[in-house]
Amino acid sequence: MNKIKTVIAAGGLGTRLQGFRGNDSTKILLQVDGLPMIVRQINQLLSWGMSEFIIITNPSFDNMIKDVMIQYFPEKNIKYTIQHEQRGISHALLCADEYIDSGDTVLFILGDNFFQNDPTESINIDEVINKSGAYIFSHKVDNPEEFGVAELDAENNVVSIEEKPINPKSNNAVVGVYIYDDTVMEKIKTLKPSARGEYEVTDLNNLYIEEGMCKNITLRGWWIDAGTPERIIELESKLT
Repeated sequence: MNKIKTVIAAGGLGTRLQGFRGNDSTKILLQVDGLPMIVRQINQLLSWGMSEFIIITNPSFDNMIKDVMIQYFPEKNIKYTIQHEQRGISHALLCADEYIDSGDTVLFILGDNFFQNDPTESINIDEVINKSGAYIFSHKVDNPEEFGVAELDAENNVVSIEEKPINPKSNNAVVGVYIYDDTVMEKIKTLKPSARGEYEVTDLNNLYIEEGMCKNITLRGWWIDAGTPERIIELESKLT
């Protein structure tokens, strides 16, 4: 039976948030308007209708994250796996390989990305889980040179994605949530490290683009990548 499995990348240490509000652990446990960030992430995903979760943690804070999850979601059967080395976003997703079965659809989200509205609201999820390919989600920004930028055709097929281009081809910033078919893990295994030594999510998406199998969904409402103190404060202002 085809199903959606939600993989949350929560293994980053978040060095830009070290010391903020006394944080001395992983950013995913930082309090955001009274709740740990990872709890807010799970609540967000539950509101989108997601129900099966795999959390990518790191060796230093794996047990702490599990303890928080048990405290807030004692009845939910959440799976965990550890990203032992920080080798990029695609590498983080690959750590969930053992939990992804043939026929599964993967919703992959970065643990510090938050949205005003459900990004999947404009697509038929039942149709998605029976189709091959990938979906990216983008948000129109004034500073696209600071993001991965998607070039689209008239049918919202993704033509290309460039990482922080000097001359952006659009103002469509690729945000930290993706939908992939069950070929995603095998695709990741073919990737080579980038110049900075990481397995990049842009390179993974480009494999789908080369197959003509990558669609874009443009977000409605706000999107916040809560990776800095300023973005945490902005997020809290949106939540109240």
